Amino acid sequence: MDVLKKKIAVLAGDGIGPEVCREAIKVLEAVAERFGHQFTFDQQLMGACAIDATGDPLPAQTLDACFAADAVLLGAIGDPKYDNNPAAKVRPEQGLLRLRKSLGLYANIRPVTAYDALLAHSPLKPERISGTDMLIFRELTGGIYFGDKGRTADGQGAYDHCTYSREEVARIAHRAFQAAETRRGKLTLVDKANVLETSRLWREVVQQIAPQYPEVRVDYLFVDNAAMQVILNPKQFDVILTENMFGDIISDEASVIAGSLGLLPSASVGDQVALFEPIHGSFPQAKGRGIANPIATILSGAMMLEHFGLQEEADAVKAAVQAALDTNILTPELNALTPCSTEQVGNFIAYQVAGGIDCQMYKENIAVGMSTII
Repeated sequence: MDVLKKKIAVLAGDGIGPEVCREAIKVLEAVAERFGHQFTFDQQLMGACAIDATGDPLPAQTLDACFAADAVLLGAIGDPKYDNNPAAKVRPEQGLLRLRKSLGLYANIRPVTAYDALLAHSPLKPERISGTDMLIFRELTGGIYFGDKGRTADGQGAYDHCTYSREEVARIAHRAFQAAETRRGKLTLVDKANVLETSRLWREVVQQIAPQYPEVRVDYLFVDNAAMQVILNPKQFDVILTENMFGDIISDEASVIAGSLGLLPSASVGDQVALFEPIHGSFPQAKGRGIANPIATILSGAMMLEHFGLQEEADAVKAAVQAALDTNILTPELNALTPCSTEQVGNFIAYQVAGGIDCQMYKENIAVGMSTII
């Protein structure tokens, strides 16, 4: 059998980004060893660290490396010195928006799962969220984030234009319908069609496409009601489809269901290179302390494997993550009494992927200060 070779551009970024990426790479290397693949990792700068080094949050070298790769793994970007300075002309987030646009990453996909072992960590009642399994498709390169924006001539007003084309709506709608076909066969369009013309376009295009997917049931929710329903009854959702800003808000809101931002992965895909990243931020307060949860980044790696068509490999990573959850091999925000470090969690998952380890022995070794079982 031919060896599968993939080149992965790694943009570890700022704050805890390098720490969680390190563990995801460790797990991907375990996948490669177990299944006979060959992954190479090309480390590049992006975000505040890139501004410090080059003056540009997305240097040309980094963008070139992304185009040359089979996929991109992103850690996190952001730094308080930019967050707290509204006058800053260059910001880490500008690099992220430019990366999405340059790579044509028009569809952001976020799975949201309620893990039975962690129901108590969610602020929502367990009976409300148990069994939740939804997939959110957020349009990523259009809408208000990319429309014309500015200030009025007198400086007393501001504007941000929201625009969409039929093509922009249709291409992500097809992806969402296709995903719904492989799941429970339900798609929910979230919009504000009673007020916004762009939302009326979204609804019109989705209604035109729906007959091509007769096995998928379609319903429609205004974004304010959808935000409420995500909290009241998240189990009703299968696939959610929505525009850029609504998707940003709804997907972050849905993250509380899992009990921690450190559990939720995402994929940003287009027609070329795909990008995979945790949904959490750079969390600079935790930088270098070994307390960052690497699971979201590791699961982002699992989504990358699925993108490569490696479903068995992705399932092995998910099973290893489930073992960590079931045996409480978790960082402090999920295990305050007997917390594990970022590295210990990554080691455990990597060893599980590589062939499995004795969970109880691993916990005992951690208790006496050993980070591995070898």
